[in-house]
Amino acid sequence: MAQQIVVSGVGVWNPEFTITNEELVASYNAYADAFNKEHQADIDAGDVAAKPHSSAEFIEKASGIKQRYIYCKDGALDVQRMRPSIPERAETELSDQAEIALHAAKKALAEANKQASDVDAVIVSCAYTQRSYPAIAIEVQKQLGIEGFGFDMLVACSAATFGMHRAYEMIAAGNAKCVLVINPELVSPQINYTDRDSHFIFGDVATATVLETAETATAEHVYNVLSTQALTKYSNNIRSNFSYMSRANDVDPYGPDKLFHQAGRKVFKEVCPLAADHIEQHLARHSLTPADVTRWWLHQANINMNTLICKRLLGREASAQEAPIVLDEYANTASAGSVIAFGLNHKDLHQGDYGVLCSFGAGYSIGSLVLQKR
Repeated sequence: MAQQIVVSGVGVWNPEFTITNEELVASYNAYADAFNKEHQADIDAGDVAAKPHSSAEFIEKASGIKQRYIYCKDGALDVQRMRPSIPERAETELSDQAEIALHAAKKALAEANKQASDVDAVIVSCAYTQRSYPAIAIEVQKQLGIEGFGFDMLVACSAATFGMHRAYEMIAAGNAKCVLVINPELVSPQINYTDRDSHFIFGDVATATVLETAETATAEHVYNVLSTQALTKYSNNIRSNFSYMSRANDVDPYGPDKLFHQAGRKVFKEVCPLAADHIEQHLARHSLTPADVTRWWLHQANINMNTLICKRLLGREASAQEAPIVLDEYANTASAGSVIAFGLNHKDLHQGDYGVLCSFGAGYSIGSLVLQKR
């Protein structure tokens, strides 16, 4: 008989700095005014588009976001800079991303009652890594004193669930008994703070989960992983083109087209039904319906997306208890959003309750886990 695999620990860490909508809008509008003044002749000639103003009300209505955490606030609101100012660290120093990964990892390990000696593998799965190699996961593995192996994964906003999928499969195959999955989402360097339609979307955070066999789990709150499910369907509607290829392409590696950008309305229209269908099909594998689910830990990209997905699944709006929203405080944290929702809203469930942890994003990619409280 196959061993039962469980999620036994989760850790959520956020930076100490925040940026409110009001702060962000004041900075952006000042930049827009300066840009429009400088390029007035080109704007009048129709060669350059004027920068429109924004408002805190617009941001909250469009997304549900009220603030976001940021790893380094310096520079991000500077009208002359419009990006965080993060000093480069020496190669002998701990990397920024490994640092935030460690914060979340230690929280998850503590909740799972695990020591470094209990862990066989480390997966760092996120939207961006700050370098190609050596892997951030191997750096974290060294800092924690974990034997075994580690590797990085990039699956945009589905990276957390895809990382948990890999952990589940590794344990099921007998290649590991306990896996630490970390999502250090240091996203702020990829934000275009001069773009009205995207400058407010992301925040920085780190999350982590521990997956292991049920027979070794000793934590207070443990969830059986009934199964995992993944889907990818190519779309050009969400892109981040920053690449080492820019050097060979002879183009600006930091141009607006190289930073995060999306066709938001198309994403909304296409991803919502795709995610709802994916979840419904996944539940059906266990003869479950959406009505059987106590808690929905959904990707935190946009409150309107979550509302529509829940309506499609339940035939009504989900309550805040059923489908907790954290993006008002954290904003879109790439792959970490559903894990934040899980980490902050799982201890009240009762034995036998079902939950769905699902993320969706660029690719398009969708990953889900059907969980049951032990």
